[in-house]
Amino acid sequence: MSFCILIDNCGPVQNNSMGIFSFLKRQKEQRTETPEVAATLDQKLVRTRSKFRDNLLDFMLGNKPIDADLLEELESQLIMADVGVDATSRVMNALNRQVGRSEVSDSSALKVALVRELTELLLPVEEPLEIPEQQTPFVILVVGVNGSGKTTTIGKLAKQLQEGGKSVMLAAGDTFRAAAVEQLQTWGERNNVPVVSQGSGADSASVIFDAVQSAQSRGIDVVIADTAGRLHTQTNLMEELRKVKRVIGKVDPTAPHETLIVLDGGTGQNALNQAVQFHETMDLTGMVVTKLDGTAKGGVIFAIAEKLGLPIRFIGVGEQVEDLEVFEAQRYVNALLSSTQD
Repeated sequence: MSFCILIDNCGPVQNNSMGIFSFLKRQKEQRTETPEVAATLDQKLVRTRSKFRDNLLDFMLGNKPIDADLLEELESQLIMADVGVDATSRVMNALNRQVGRSEVSDSSALKVALVRELTELLLPVEEPLEIPEQQTPFVILVVGVNGSGKTTTIGKLAKQLQEGGKSVMLAAGDTFRAAAVEQLQTWGERNNVPVVSQGSGADSASVIFDAVQSAQSRGIDVVIADTAGRLHTQTNLMEELRKVKRVIGKVDPTAPHETLIVLDGGTGQNALNQAVQFHETMDLTGMVVTKLDGTAKGGVIFAIAEKLGLPIRFIGVGEQVEDLEVFEAQRYVNALLSSTQD
């Protein structure tokens, strides 16, 4: 039998939400109204920025003429910054065309063009998660490998939704690790959010099934379901994720409404490999790239965008709830390569 870890009670939850919940709108309002609460993205990405602004752009200082050596050095620096071969080729092809047409004539203009091309690369994946008004709960299934920051991301999402007026229920679907269940329960207790869980080793699909059913009966807006971390190469465990998705569909044929992978940005190109394999198994609808505040491998976002084209819903840039930020292409590139922020 499953049991609810509830701070309030197991009765109906009054749904007071109206229209579409927009994380982007909420965070932009937060940046405007409380600038002292959220440091600029530029400040949060110190280590990632050093890989770009301090290494990538050092040789472009001044107004040096553009030659083959400068372009070759730029290409090498992009690859070393974890931008990836495919994304680097796309950017360099665009820059070479502009140089060939004399649209870019010196290193200063080349930097401006580089910012523009990197932003253009990311714009197609700038698609914030929005939660529409609907009769059934909006179900977010969260997947990824161990250590990527799944449970912490779930807790932050829950808190932001709650602050935005949405009622939330958590499903402790990582039944292989007792610590994962305890961590999710701690988030629930801290934020007065119900958590549905079962004993260690229980069937993950059963836990999440119970949570969605409970949310339906109580009129809860959003269910966020954790899953056990697994390597993308573990075929049998990946098949279990397919089972979870099928079982959720028995409660609501349209669910899960969002299948979100959490990727550790510090793992560089391995994060891209994980995303590719999970997408093949789960038909992902969005991504979260975490731990970007503590790594010099933030260039992997460009590689992920070029390879998959899936929406990057959020980036994780710190420990606080507000440090799970909606991904904005121009803002991210500015934080890496420019000296100003919006």
